[in-house]
Amino acid sequence: MPELALALYVLYLALAFGLRGWLQWRRTGDAGFRFGAFRASPAERAGALLLVVALVLGLGAPVLALLGAIPTFVALQWPGVGTLLALAGIAGTLHAQLEMGASWRVGVDPGERTALRTDGPFRLVRNPIYSWMVLTAAGLALLLPNAASLAALGALVVGVELQVRLVEEPYLQRTHGPAYARWAAATGRFVPGIGRLTPS
Repeated sequence: MPELALALYVLYLALAFGLRGWLQWRRTGDAGFRFGAFRASPAERAGALLLVVALVLGLGAPVLALLGAIPTFVALQWPGVGTLLALAGIAGTLHAQLEMGASWRVGVDPGERTALRTDGPFRLVRNPIYSWMVLTAAGLALLLPNAASLAALGALVVGVELQVRLVEEPYLQRTHGPAYARWAAATGRFVPGIGRLTPS
């Protein structure tokens, strides 16, 4: 199982960050990576740091298992379900990223204005990329449940919540005003119908 988990995780990183960044650069001349949260408020930095920690732990989980340095919690292991969830999460992440078109970014530049995407998967939830990323991490944790993979899942969930609530939603509200408010009032944050914002 560690070999499969590692292969899936490397595929995930290659598609979600490598391929998507390359496609963005080829289309716009800019790879789309923004790291402004690291220079922002402590809460925003915490969210960004947790996302990085989740990525590192996600890679470390199968590597540490292959080295025999960390035990697998066999009682939590569902390899078939985990593999299917991870594959669905990887495909969903890439699909949602591609649907963003030229608006795709990793991180937020407060001075930048991109088009508000409310079509495709964004009709159902406002943050489908994060939803699929969490599903990927959950699948990998079921495929290879150990302290690192479970910590990666937890760090990702908390990091995504902080990133969305403290960085992205305020930015989109400032940038797109009433259009964002209407969309956010009708569309769930990560799951359809859940986490809709009340118009102020």
